[in-house]
Amino acid sequence: MGFALGYAPLGAFLAGAIAAGALMAVFLANAGGAWDNAKKVVEDGRLGGKGSEAHAATVIGDTVGDPFKDTAGPAINPLIKVMNLVSLLIAPAVVATAGNAFLRAGAALVVVAVLAMVITVSHHRGAGERVPVARTLR
Repeated sequence: MGFALGYAPLGAFLAGAIAAGALMAVFLANAGGAWDNAKKVVEDGRLGGKGSEAHAATVIGDTVGDPFKDTAGPAINPLIKVMNLVSLLIAPAVVATAGNAFLRAGAALVVVAVLAMVITVSHHRGAGERVPVARTLR
């Protein structure tokens, strides 16, 4: 982002990532807690209790809610920190190349090529390890 568009858009990107990430983390934590609490309410005897259709639905909701509450929400914080750290580390290079459009475009193309290569390699490495969904449900 910094090499392709400059340091001002890089700062705007980071500000947007922080704002959206913080809101997403709060949303995931609250949604996961709500789904978890819904199961507890039904298990306490309201809306049919254990064994009811409502309980089956809340168990499914709890299956989604636990990862939201315990992993997805808290995992956004390190993601934001890594983005900011990498941006701070490359900031001097972005500012130094601000006047040279060809060098900035070349650096951006190199970064995009490296990302494409990493994605391609990781896709091919993981292709043989995938388990079909139908097998996991049995």
